[in-house]
Amino acid sequence: MSANETSIAIARAAAHAASDKIGQDIVAIDVSERLAITDVFLVASASSERQVNSIVDGIEEELAKRDLKPVRREGRSEGRWVLLDYLDVVIHVQHEEDRVFYALERLWGDCPVIDLQLEDAPAASTSSTPAAGPSLANDATSPDAG
Repeated sequence: MSANETSIAIARAAAHAASDKIGQDIVAIDVSERLAITDVFLVASASSERQVNSIVDGIEEELAKRDLKPVRREGRSEGRWVLLDYLDVVIHVQHEEDRVFYALERLWGDCPVIDLQLEDAPAASTSSTPAAGPSLANDATSPDAG
């Protein structure tokens, strides 16, 4: 079993909203084989607490257009790691330092990565977050490659 199309569509919409707010290293991980409680973890990072909250606002606004509201929200007041629980999709927006420290991608490294179709989102692939590994947000070849 893998993440269903609805979950993937929600993750992509949230990823595009995060990218619009200059979210960095945006990655979606299909955890449906490992967890019964959700299908997808979406992870994005930001360079400041203010930007974390801006990304969260953008995601919530975009998903509200689809009549989706998080059933749970944690960490908003601190602005370091905000979790938005949309049941089938759990979104983690982290300050880049916290993302390096907690390394969620490593915890779920054996799970498939979902193509978020962020071809026009250079911010998703320009972060210098070393411990998060290479950006997995964009499977397309760089336009200046070659």
